[in-house]
Amino acid sequence: FGPAGIFAAWVLARAGAAPLVLERGRDVDRRTRDAAHFWQTGRLDPASNVQFGEGGAGTFSDGKLTARSGDPRMRTVVEALIAAGAPEEIRYLQKPHIGTDILRTVVKNLRAEIIRRGGTVRFEAQATGIERRDGRIAALVVNGEERIPVDAVFMGIGHSARDTYAMLHGAGVAMAPKAFAVGVRIEHPQDFIDRMQYGAAAGSGRLPTADYALTYRDEAGGRGVYSFCMCPGGTVVAAASEEGGLATNGMSNYRRDSGTANSALLVQVSPADWGGDTLGGIRFQRALEARAFRAGGGDYCAPVQAVGDFLARRTGTRDFAVRPTYAPGVRCAGLHEILPSYASASLARALRHWGERMKGFGADDVPLTGVEPRSSAPCRIVRDALTMEAEGTAGLYPVGEGAGYAGGIMSAALDGMKAALAFLTKIQ
Repeated sequence: FGPAGIFAAWVLARAGAAPLVLERGRDVDRRTRDAAHFWQTGRLDPASNVQFGEGGAGTFSDGKLTARSGDPRMRTVVEALIAAGAPEEIRYLQKPHIGTDILRTVVKNLRAEIIRRGGTVRFEAQATGIERRDGRIAALVVNGEERIPVDAVFMGIGHSARDTYAMLHGAGVAMAPKAFAVGVRIEHPQDFIDRMQYGAAAGSGRLPTADYALTYRDEAGGRGVYSFCMCPGGTVVAAASEEGGLATNGMSNYRRDSGTANSALLVQVSPADWGGDTLGGIRFQRALEARAFRAGGGDYCAPVQAVGDFLARRTGTRDFAVRPTYAPGVRCAGLHEILPSYASASLARALRHWGERMKGFGADDVPLTGVEPRSSAPCRIVRDALTMEAEGTAGLYPVGEGAGYAGGIMSAALDGMKAALAFLTKIQ
């Protein structure tokens, strides 16, 4: 029940199809409490966290609504979000965002709309198996015991549903490895970013909290490096979903008023880096997260290193330009020992490049928190471009980020909507 699942169900409910939604996690209110408990205590609930639960991973993010698609159906998504409580300014702002605080209410209101129109939403209901018959989806197994006969399934599983990927792969659903990116989170005082972008006009009440987008082509390493999920006035959050692994993400409230800016700085990785097998990207992520977990002390504190120490390949600096915002906490560690050597080398060259062009961006005392391993799905569920059904499994509609066909709230929502419309067209 992330953006893809929400809008697939929303379209189906409005068409009178009475969809049944199965969400493996908990409702957004309980999920918010579970995440807060994890951040405060370091005790992870693998069933309810930043990755799993109502609203999807985007619920704990900046709530950006930008998308490259010019599909006119984007307007339908925007209007549905406004009707559910999003600010009306998202109709016209160049860089609209909702913020995690408002997004939680929007998600609940969309759920209520789906139910009002005849849909059903069940929480703590994980699809743990599928049955196929004569090239079609025939049934779902829920929580390892309940069998539900089906004719059509819209799978918006999210990019962290590693157990579901393994289940689908074992059942013979067509899948392929996919490139993604890994790296760290960098943090600055927000007023530094405002001055960097606005100069003397920084601090004006008429200007929004400043953001940035950076790219660098590392010719020496043959990889792209870029900023991702930049969160103005936000915090770095613990985003793990498995015991013994550490992952970070960024989050902002609507007002973006934490005083600290953070962004992922990511290096591209590809199937060649893990041997090319379909689920190898998951093993790659898990190994990276396990190293970060150990480096942070094994209690979900995150490894942190100053830019100057990272570039000089040393550790120890604790006097940072801004206090790292990650909770449960941070411990100094060498990020070179966590990231693959090629990723560390590309990231170091990118930091030097950006530091030369933006004085202070790569200052010695700027903190880097690791790791950010889940920029997008590590594999793709292969589907027909026209019908949007999985290759070789009619009636199975893989949608959103977890299917490997979207990246962000708006593109995932649109993907779910298009799949539902393709299904409705097919049955008319």
